[in-house]
Formats: sequence, structure tokens, C-alpha cells
Amino acid sequence: MHLTILLVALALAWLLRLKPVETTGDWQGRWQRSLGVFLLSPILLLATAVALLCMGPKGEMVCWWEGWFSYFLAITFLVAAVTLLLRLALEGWRSLRQVQSYPQFEVGDVSTRLLSTSIPFIARIGFWQSELVVSQGLVNSFDSDHLEAVLTHEQAHHHYRDTFWFFWLGWLRRLTFWLPQTETLWQELLLLREHRADCWASQRVDSLLLAESLLQMVSAPELYSATICAAFSNAIPPTRLEERIDLLLSNPNPPRQHQPWLWAWLLLGMLPLLIVPFHY
Repeated sequence: MHLTILLVALALAWLLRLKPVETTGDWQGRWQRSLGVFLLSPILLLATAVALLCMGPKGEMVCWWEGWFSYFLAITFLVAAVTLLLRLALEGWRSLRQVQSYPQFEVGDVSTRLLSTSIPFIARIGFWQSELVVSQGLVNSFDSDHLEAVLTHEQAHHHYRDTFWFFWLGWLRRLTFWLPQTETLWQELLLLREHRADCWASQRVDSLLLAESLLQMVSAPELYSATICAAFSNAIPPTRLEERIDLLLSNPNPPRQHQPWLWAWLLLGMLPLLIVPFHY
């Protein structure tokens, strides 16, 4: 029975990812849909592994070899998940320590860390309390209006705590890289995260300034991992650049709050935990 539960969870996690990712329609609807599909499979697998761990290798309907085999698989998966989480946390902490070694610099009324490079670059780096990093090249090449626009965009990332939440999403991405559509969904979420920040910023500064700033930074390199970095522009592909600019020029509506059905998806992924009290 335990092995059957594990196999059913694996099959469901795989089947839930087989449908192609929809990249059309309202970006806010795409965000809710993509986030739900991205989260459901790994949460289902983690909840199943925890349920098997809690139930143990023995039971009245469990063969000795099946119970120990599924128990071993569950423990292996959970140990791999925790090990990966610790490794990513360590890498993120090291990157944050490196950023905190940069000199502090005031840009208007905003305190930033100054990156000594001629490449235009601006990003939020860290976890819950992220650090704002601005390159010397950005300060030198942007006038005050465009600089305010990109600072406002990064303030949106701070408002939504994107570096913190995408650290956890990045962990799930690495943990379930073998599932269908994982990388496609990840790239979609990165794009939609920028859409959300663009929309938030466009309510406070001229969206045309944001679009012009984006065009000036299309060649900005990826200096930090996207897991703990929310940058205004990280080597944006041409199609995504066009999509972001089109959205900015269309006077986007402010972002809505999360829809309740997203939490229903997450609760659905936790269903395996409900069988634990009935195990004997």
C-alpha cells in the first residue's frame, strides 16, 4: 500500500505537468495559473514523502519489503530536499555577504550598495531583507528621471519580497527539475514577476520612462543567481523584452491580490497528509 501511494503521487505529479504552459491572456491570470501548476506537483511529492515517513515502514496492509522500500525512497527524497535547501541557503548567504562588502551609496533618498562596474546593473539581492545593488555604470548613464524609474521598479520587488519567495520557488525548481515543464514554468514566473513589478512601478512613475530604461539595459549580464536576485534586466530575450514594453505602454492596471483558488490548489497538494491518522 505504501509503495502504491508513492507511485500514485509520482504519476499525478507527472501528469499535472504534461499540459503545455499557457503564455497568452491577462498576465495576472497567467501568474495565478502558472504559480499553482508550478507548486502543486512538488508539494504533492513532499507531502507524500512526509506522510510515508510518519506512517513508518510497517502496517497491516504493508509487505515488509514494500514498506521498507517506500520508506527508504521517502527518506532519500526528503534528505535530498533538505540538503539542496541548505546548499542554496549557503550560496545565497555567501552572495549576500559579498554584496554587503560593497560600499554604501546614496541614490536620491535610497541607500544602495555600489557595484564598481561600467555595466548598467540594478537588482535586489538577498532574502526577506534584501540589499539594493546599483552599478557605477547605471549611475553614470541614467539621468535622474530614468534612475528614479528603475529604483521604483526595484522597490516593487522589495514590496512583494520577491527575493525571499523566489528563493523557495528556486529550491522547488532544483528539486523537481526532472518533472515536465519545470524550466518553462520557472521562466514564465520570472517574466510575470517582472510584469508585476512593472505594473506596481507604473502606478508611481511614468511607464514610458520604465520602458526606455528597460531598452537601455537589455544587455545587462546575469551577475547573480535568479534564486536570490530580482534584477530590472537580466539578459532579456527579445520576445520577452517586447512583451514587457508592450505591457508598460498599455498603461497596465495595478496588480490584484492572490485569488483564493490558489490556496485550494496548495491544500490539494497536502492531501496525502490526511491519510496519516488512519494508518495502523
